[in-house]
Amino acid sequence: MVDNEVSKRLWHVANKLWADTGLKPHQFSAPVLGLIFLRYAERTFAAIESDIGPVGSGSRRIVTKNDYIARKAIFLPEHARWGYLQELPENENIGKKLNEAMTSIEQENDSLSGALPKTFTDIPNSVLVELMRTLAPIALTGDAFGKIYEYFLGEFALAEGQKGGVFYTPESIVDLIVEIIEPFSGRIFDPACGSGGMFVHSAEFAARAKADASGLSVYGIEKDSVTVNLNKMNLAVHGLDGDVREANSYYDRHTDLFPHVAAEGGFDYVMANPPFNVSNVDKERLEKDRRFPFGLPSTNNANYLWIQLFYSALNETGRAGFVMANSAGDARSSEATIRQKLIEHGAVDVICSVGPNMFYTVTLPCTLWFLDRGKAKTDRADQVLFLDARRIFEQVDRAHRRFTGQQIEFLANIVRLWRGEELFLDQGSKEALEEQGFGEGYADVAGLCKVATRAEIEAQGWSLNPGRYVGAATVEDDGIDFTTRMGELAEEFVALTAEGRALEDQVSLDTAQVLSLAQ
Repeated sequence: MVDNEVSKRLWHVANKLWADTGLKPHQFSAPVLGLIFLRYAERTFAAIESDIGPVGSGSRRIVTKNDYIARKAIFLPEHARWGYLQELPENENIGKKLNEAMTSIEQENDSLSGALPKTFTDIPNSVLVELMRTLAPIALTGDAFGKIYEYFLGEFALAEGQKGGVFYTPESIVDLIVEIIEPFSGRIFDPACGSGGMFVHSAEFAARAKADASGLSVYGIEKDSVTVNLNKMNLAVHGLDGDVREANSYYDRHTDLFPHVAAEGGFDYVMANPPFNVSNVDKERLEKDRRFPFGLPSTNNANYLWIQLFYSALNETGRAGFVMANSAGDARSSEATIRQKLIEHGAVDVICSVGPNMFYTVTLPCTLWFLDRGKAKTDRADQVLFLDARRIFEQVDRAHRRFTGQQIEFLANIVRLWRGEELFLDQGSKEALEEQGFGEGYADVAGLCKVATRAEIEAQGWSLNPGRYVGAATVEDDGIDFTTRMGELAEEFVALTAEGRALEDQVSLDTAQVLSLAQ
């Protein structure tokens, strides 16, 4: 992908400049992302200006700021435009000028109030000049700047370790969640929204499915103010409008924060990557809270608070997809009771195991849960589809994995086959589906997928651990006797070991000869 190659080159330059600043990742990330934002805003603004004319022009009607905003452009005062800032002499205080530009943009665009970085004076003038030179030539079409922004978010999350991982969910995990809940249009809610990746990928899915992405409206809650600002910039560079609030999802009710949505029956979709195994939530403040219809867990663990928050935010036909700790699938005591009630209500749709190293900062595996409140009225009401995707991945580097587009489509199409929906095949999953025996429709495949009835789940103590149902993949008999094969492998190992020792001896001899010549 061209955009990805450009993103990598830009990151390489930014990374080199970062080494010259002595700043920590979080100190450097906000200004750099702010420059990417500004470059995007300038491109969009300039395109609209060439179409409708500058503010104050026009023969029939005077062009105003509102004409730009109506076209989803970020309105830029003249001294906040890229062209003006780039032409400043290098002995000018560039950081101060950029801070002033960001302040003026916020004043002209209410949706960005307080969201833009104003710490450019922390970065040396020479670094800012070089960063602007690097970004200036980019003239890609489509969502190039959105892709660049998202790529930088991911790289900064990797550089920042756990702190960065809190606000960034890897792209392939988000894409799989989006593909399975299928947000074509409607209201999307993320009560742990981080930097907004769930929203961005939902809009991209809607566009790919040839749905009207403008039919999506996004709502988010995030407790960290810095991350809220990243979210608002992320939405802006992707041309999305959203209502993102700084709040605490445990105590600040979405019904209070977004009362018009509550009045209209709730959200169509919920997506989230909540923090796992949080302790010490003040449950006394949650007593008699209608967001927890199946009761409060007695354990000092918030996993089943989150699960109920997602469930209660949905309307009667809404779907949810979220990341959850593996332990939640088999949790006992009060958590098992809550899980049982969820299953008995027919809300649990799909449970998918994901292998380790899919996240930047956490090596542990996880589980993706999918709820569907409309499923209770279908012939799948007493069924749950279990997927085991632990052996499905692409190795990015020694420590990180991801799903490819084809793998995401393959897994989502298994779900679609079970639901009786039309397949998506533009990512090339058709052959993989046929190889696994899905040519004639859905079928259980050992080690990959299994539809379990409510009775089968009850027999397993209401466990939602896919491993209990999917089983192990069938291993083909290659016709070779085990003892014979082990003997062959042992002989091969001995031969390779001897070859390795011979090479070591040769290297040692060559090294000695080089040293003697050097003397």
